[in-house]
Amino acid sequence: MPEGTSSETGHPGLPVPKGDRGHCHGRLRVTHSPQRPEEGLALFHRIVRLAAVLLALFALGPAAAPAAQPRQQPQAQRIIAVGDLHGDYSAWLAVARAAGLIDAARHWAGGPTTLVQLGDVTDRGPDSLRIIRNLRQLQAEAPRSGGRVVVILGNHEAMNVLGDLRYATPGEFASYADARSPARRERLYGAIRQQLEAEARKANPDIKPSQVREQWLAKTPLGWVEHRAAWSPNGELGRWARANPAVAKIGDTLFVHGGLSADYAPLGVDEINRRATAAMTGADQSPTSIISDPLGPLWYRGLVTRDPKRDPDGAAAAQASGRPRLPIDEELAAVLAATGAKRMVIGHTPSLNGIAITNGGRLARIDTGISRFYGGPLSWLEIAGDRMTPHTTGRPAQ
Repeated sequence: MPEGTSSETGHPGLPVPKGDRGHCHGRLRVTHSPQRPEEGLALFHRIVRLAAVLLALFALGPAAAPAAQPRQQPQAQRIIAVGDLHGDYSAWLAVARAAGLIDAARHWAGGPTTLVQLGDVTDRGPDSLRIIRNLRQLQAEAPRSGGRVVVILGNHEAMNVLGDLRYATPGEFASYADARSPARRERLYGAIRQQLEAEARKANPDIKPSQVREQWLAKTPLGWVEHRAAWSPNGELGRWARANPAVAKIGDTLFVHGGLSADYAPLGVDEINRRATAAMTGADQSPTSIISDPLGPLWYRGLVTRDPKRDPDGAAAAQASGRPRLPIDEELAAVLAATGAKRMVIGHTPSLNGIAITNGGRLARIDTGISRFYGGPLSWLEIAGDRMTPHTTGRPAQ
């Protein structure tokens, strides 16, 4: 994939991922017929309306609320920032070990280090559940040594909560499945069968109930039900994701998944995070929602490119706003001034040649395509005071 582009415009309650697959897996793609986003969202909303039925059927009540992530904190002695991981567990382990964050048993070994993971743990690869489990474990362990783990909310985590599963792979769903998955899927189908058949007959009055069932099962692989329960706004992972900040300011550095635009910076870090949490809680998928807005912190690419071919949604949103856009360097300066920061660290827009530190050291792009899906370098950024140092390590054998 060309530089700077993207194809996208244990804990209780979750099944244990199958096997101890510490090695890398090959690049996976969705093998079933792709579903249009509006169709997938319509199905999701139907299931949301039957949430009470689903929870009663599967006894999947809301998990206890996770501890809120820090919105702002004093400068740490050492900060390690890691970009988008997209379901590549072995790549994550390689980076975490090389950066001195975990030991051989995958427990926290970073002492007083602050780890900031820039979001987009999910989708494209099969093992995001294993990465999330490890990150949550490290979030609990790091404070015992004076460290901290901050996970930034990425657009793919928001997409999972909103039911936009365009980039979820068969392996991703399979990691949520267990021996009871076939029965859960059948029970869910029974709960929504009449609705599905009625809708199918609108398009094809002659369709048979058995055909409706076959079509639905083809679009609902084993593990899908558990995945959707976990990623619903009140599900275990939905609650974890919505507690993660959209923007974190640590000392003089801003961390945000996509980028912070001049449209949102005047709100301040706390208000941005409040709005993101509210949007995640309400599964707000409106175009102007902070978690869907191309100018919002989860999607913004305007600090990297203004080319409408590379960022058509951002260009359209900026034009629709009716406000003149500052040149990139001026916008970055304005955003940093508004937030009282010296620099910004972002992910989201791949830089497959490695970490890019630009704009006189005021912007660091650390999404280097770590996942095997992209095949970029395994990297992390070390921040100590005003010094930013990129690092890389080798990719484990597949």
